[in-house]
This record gives sequence, C-alpha cells and structure tokens, in this order.
Amino acid sequence: MTLSHVDDRGRARMVDVGHKPDTQRQAIAKGRVRMHPKTLALIQAGGLPKGDVLAVAQVAGVMAAKRTHDLIPMCHPLLLTHIGVEFEPREPGDGDDLATIDITATVRTTGKTGVEMEALTAVAIAGLTIYDMCKAVDRRMQLDAVRLVQKSGGKSGEWERT
Repeated sequence: MTLSHVDDRGRARMVDVGHKPDTQRQAIAKGRVRMHPKTLALIQAGGLPKGDVLAVAQVAGVMAAKRTHDLIPMCHPLLLTHIGVEFEPREPGDGDDLATIDITATVRTTGKTGVEMEALTAVAIAGLTIYDMCKAVDRRMQLDAVRLVQKSGGKSGEWERT
C-alpha cells in the first residue's frame, strides 16, 4: 500500500486531482460527547450562561467543514453543496453512568475529491464546542468515537463502516 500524500522521496505533498472527473460525493461522520447527566439536562433546558449549546455547536461544525483545508495541510479547498450537523442527546444506559450527545455530520459536494475530512472535522469541532460551552459545569466531559461511517462517490465508490 502506498500513501497518496507522500512523494517518492518521502515528503508530504498535496495530491494532484486535476485529471479526475467530477462526481457526486458524500461522507457521513459520527462522534459523541460524554457528560454527567446533569450537564445534559442543563443543555436541554438552556440553562448554561454561554447560550444555546447545540445551536452554537451546529454553526461551529458547519464553519469547520467549510474551513477544513485551512486546518488540515494537504486537504483541497472544496465547494461544499451541503453540510448537515445533527445531535441526538441520550440519557445514561447499559451500565454507563454518563449521558451522551451523539453527533452526526453529513457533507456533500460535486467534485474531484472526497469530503471525508470535512465531515470528520465538523464532528470534532462541534464536539469541542459543546465541551467549551459546558466545561465550567463539567470537566469530566470527553469527546470520543469520532469516525467515518459512510462515503460515496469517486473512483473507490461506496464504503460503509460495518
């Protein structure tokens, strides 16, 4: 297996995608923020001094997807046609004492390269925004399980995490 972002001398490089055809591309990433149940209750009740946590985190996730090429050195700037960031709060269960907010980001474009990094970045920054807005009441929070769950389009076609 060879790495596409490394040249024959082992130096990092941006991949030339100029020869590739434009195709419809989509990526879906997921992650979660784990927290004390009282923190989740505060978020849902709008009881935090910094404002509507999930609304701000949604905007942060969208902004992050749009700026991925500024954050990840070898990513191409892309014209994104859709960015969706959704949250699903969950009470503790299955022997776990922490509540969670599951985050899902869906990103689409028509272009020469995929949007996996944009979807992953949206999830990570949305999660970090939740942490930032709630850290004064819950330092135990953690962002985890950030992963790509589905992608489509391009030469490699469909892929789904099993």
